[in-house]
Parts: sequence; C-alpha cells; structure tokens
Amino acid sequence: MLQQTQVAAVLGYYQRFLDRFPDVAALAAAPLDDVLGLWSGLGYYSRARNLHLCAQAVMARHGGAFPRTAIALQDLPGIGPSTAAAISSFCFGERAAILDGNVKRVLTRVLAYGEDLSSAGNERRLWDMARELLPTRTLHESMPRYTQGIMDIGATVCLPRNPSCLLCPVEPVCAAARRGTPEAYPVKTRKLKRSAESLWLLHAQAGDGSVWLQKRPSAGVWGGLYCLPVFGSRNALADALPPPARENLRDAPAFVHVLTHKDLHLHPVQAELPAAWDGIEGGWFGPGQWPQLGLPAPVRKLLESA
Repeated sequence: MLQQTQVAAVLGYYQRFLDRFPDVAALAAAPLDDVLGLWSGLGYYSRARNLHLCAQAVMARHGGAFPRTAIALQDLPGIGPSTAAAISSFCFGERAAILDGNVKRVLTRVLAYGEDLSSAGNERRLWDMARELLPTRTLHESMPRYTQGIMDIGATVCLPRNPSCLLCPVEPVCAAARRGTPEAYPVKTRKLKRSAESLWLLHAQAGDGSVWLQKRPSAGVWGGLYCLPVFGSRNALADALPPPARENLRDAPAFVHVLTHKDLHLHPVQAELPAAWDGIEGGWFGPGQWPQLGLPAPVRKLLESA
C-alpha cells in the first residue's frame, strides 16, 4: 500500500484490510471484487490484484508459508527484487539488498555515484555496490536494522531537495556531502513524458436511483474495477443509448483526474434509462450496492456527489 502512496493516506485502508483479511489464507480465499472494494480510492490497483494473486500462490505452491529467500520470493506475483529483499531481510535476516527510490538516493550520494541510472548496466553496478555494503555478522539482528535505517534516512533526512545533511548519521562517510553537491545525485536523464486523454463517462440512472456500471478489463486504466461506462467521444456515448434517451442527455461539469504519467479529462454525461434497459455490457447497482464495490476514486466521488 505504501508504494507511491503516503502513510497518512494508507493507515485507514491498512487497518480495514487486515480486519477483513487477517492472514494469507483469508486473502487467498476472498473474491477479487472484495479485495478491490477495500482498495477503492488508493489507486495503482495492480498492487491489489498482485497481492491477491500472491496470496493464492503462497497457498497453492508453499502451503501458506512465505518463501524465506529473496530469489524465491521474486517468483511470486507483484514482488520484484527490491521488495523481495525487503521481505527476506526484515522477516528472515537474509543478507539481501533493497534498492527503492529512497535507497538509490542515499547510496548514490554516499558513494558519489554519478553514472546515469537510466542505463540498466549502471543500475546493475549500483546493485552490486549495495550488496557490498550490507552487514556481515549477526544478520538476524543487523539486517532488519540496516534495511530499516537506510530506508528511513532516504525518507526523512536524505531528501531529493534540501537534504538535512547536518542531521544525517552517515554524513561523515558521505562523499556527496563532502563535495557539497548532494542534490547532484542520483543522475537519471530519461524521464517519462506526461500524456493526456479525454474520456466520456455515461452516468445512467434508473428511476429507483440505481446506476449502470461495467467491470473494467483487467489490463489498462482502472483494471478490474467497476466503473461508469467509458467512451472515447460524446457521440460514441450517445450512439450506445436508445433514441429517446439521446434527446435528454445532460452534460455535467468536466474535471481532470491526475494519474502518475497521464491526465484524464473526464466528461460525465447524465442519462435516465428504464430499469429494463440492457443495451451495453454491465448492470444496475442500487444505492446500497455500489458503495461496496471497487470503484475508481473519481467515479466514487462523482456518484457520492450526485
């Protein structure tokens, strides 16, 4: 949950998630819709899908016990090299290096490693350096402490801008601090370009207050979530409706929903349809049903304000 998401936003979700799924067996046995429902609003929904798949793999392949090495953990869905190392070092004291964004910043500054991390070869060399710096004794005690320490330094002291070098416990051995150039590291020249997309949302309601929702494909934006039907143009939206409904469409105010690398310009279009209508894929969900579903944050907000 904390990947790309701040602690303050996660705390409530974390407790509700543990209350519903207290162990890996409970999570593995749960329907994906239940998992996405509890995740609704956190974003990056592939994390929830992978977490569910991971729990099922742990039950099916490992009898409900997580593997104890980083190499074995990487075979589970959604667990990459850095996450696998974090799990194995924290839980099992394995001598394994993590290299998330915060740790990359700490290590490149301590080592004054100025190679461009856009290059896979340069990043592999940083991985090698990270492994060389790991503790070598009393690993069950030292590895969790070291891993937590370097993560916390990156998150609270060795910040991207205005790092607190005078408060940093590794300042005496930091090459970038000695040079007075900590903000020159890390070096990564290739940046993802932002894009924008316009989408029209059909906000169809029946006389009893039900709304028409579709389940999104597992791949792509809002994968696996329930959503108002999405169209690439207003004309395409209107063409999907029976002729009488087209004449009474109402355009609600458009708004922008910001994703990591894309701005979604969302255009809600309201329509009233008979309860017997089933012109497109999906179904009616009443006021007591849709709040429990996994919904994209902007769709939930739109429905709650209607």
